[in-house]
Amino acid sequence: MYQVIGTFRSRTLRVLWMLEELGVPYEHIQAGPHSDAVKNVNPDGKIPVLVAEGTALTDSSAILTYLADKHGGVTFPAGTIERARQDGLLHKVLDEVDAALWLATRHTFYLPQDQRMPEIKGPLIWEFSKTMRSMENILGDGPFLMGETFTVPDIVLTHCLGWAINAKFPVESDNLRAYIKRCRGRDAFKRAAET
Repeated sequence: MYQVIGTFRSRTLRVLWMLEELGVPYEHIQAGPHSDAVKNVNPDGKIPVLVAEGTALTDSSAILTYLADKHGGVTFPAGTIERARQDGLLHKVLDEVDAALWLATRHTFYLPQDQRMPEIKGPLIWEFSKTMRSMENILGDGPFLMGETFTVPDIVLTHCLGWAINAKFPVESDNLRAYIKRCRGRDAFKRAAET
């Protein structure tokens, strides 16, 4: 059985959701970043952590890819053109959506006060809006980023869009809002949200 260490209101949700999609048993240990429970398995103190076969795996996207490949779900097979497209979408979401949100978060409350540059949020919102237009084009008629198949990038993008809304980044597209609702309506998401 896997152990997932981290709090629900973080990238840990991505891992919980993936495990629920795969129908794989796990134990969720609620622990915040830099807590003793986290540092015992990840000296960097970062969450999420997935303990698999006695090894602590970190970084939500690496964990999702590992789980998808190991259990053969929520992914296209490695070595296929579809998988290359899927991985490209995952990296686009990480590079252009997650990165902007994390940078804004750091300059809002994470960094020491004297290191923050709150004015950075304006350019990040501008860039985020540009990326949202691109994501809307990629999604098209969907229902998911890879068409009819729900994959790893859908988990990451849905998580990021929820984060964006909470951080007052504009998610104005009706198509993207319907996409969020559709993804969050999945039974696996609902189960993950209850942990």
